Amino acid sequence: MALGLDDLRETYARDGVVFLPRALDPEALADAHAAYDWSLTHPGPGASRIPQATDSTFYQDLYNPDCLSGYRAMLQASPIPAMMAELWGSPDVWFMYEQVFLKEGGDTRRTPWHQDSSYLAVAGQDLAVVWITFDAVAAGQSLEFIRGSHLGRLYNGSRFELGDDTAPLHPRASLPRLPDIEADRSAWDIVSWAAEPGDLIVFHPAMLHGGAATRPGQRRRTLTLRFFGDRSFYDAREGGAGPRVTGFHERMRQGDPFRDPSFLKLAPAGR
Repeated sequence: MALGLDDLRETYARDGVVFLPRALDPEALADAHAAYDWSLTHPGPGASRIPQATDSTFYQDLYNPDCLSGYRAMLQASPIPAMMAELWGSPDVWFMYEQVFLKEGGDTRRTPWHQDSSYLAVAGQDLAVVWITFDAVAAGQSLEFIRGSHLGRLYNGSRFELGDDTAPLHPRASLPRLPDIEADRSAWDIVSWAAEPGDLIVFHPAMLHGGAATRPGQRRRTLTLRFFGDRSFYDAREGGAGPRVTGFHERMRQGDPFRDPSFLKLAPAGR
């Protein structure tokens, strides 16, 4: 980690996002890329193409129930769990699920602004989404964040509707509708980084974030890994939310420690 550990912890707690340049060595990056390729060749029930106005590719897959077949060895060898333990100041790290994205073939829509926490029944300090890119991206082509938004209100999830990025996932829920950030970007504290393969962006799932569009000749292949630690707890969402674990939500009560035997616990030592 380039910054001092205390500075990283302070920045993550305050801003909700940190950039870790050259965090993965070539071997760890190759392992992550192999896991990404496994997802592309083993699509799960969550695989889909995001609606858009062009015939270019905007593909995603997430929470494949067979994920650990292609990810377990990579996760157990990766330095990332140790990084999360250091970032949280907490020794225990569990893997929750993976998500892969592929944008290519021409103009793709931007990924709408949203918060991952709107789709997940979990809250707490010890939560992180680790974003890995396999293609170099400029700051204007990268993932964007509203700095500090993880400390603010939780909004209704976007249903990624074509023509209305703020259309709520659960219209009858009490969570407020997402703001139209693109209508006045200058009103928001937006931050992004140029990233190379091997760099990591780590953010809290309650962060407002979105992804830039791609243009002809560009390709963006990204993998996100979601982790949780000791200070995470069950936090139900109106209308339902992940994780997609059979019987999990029936077993849990509001405020319970977020735990289930199906989640892979990782020794934080890494490589």
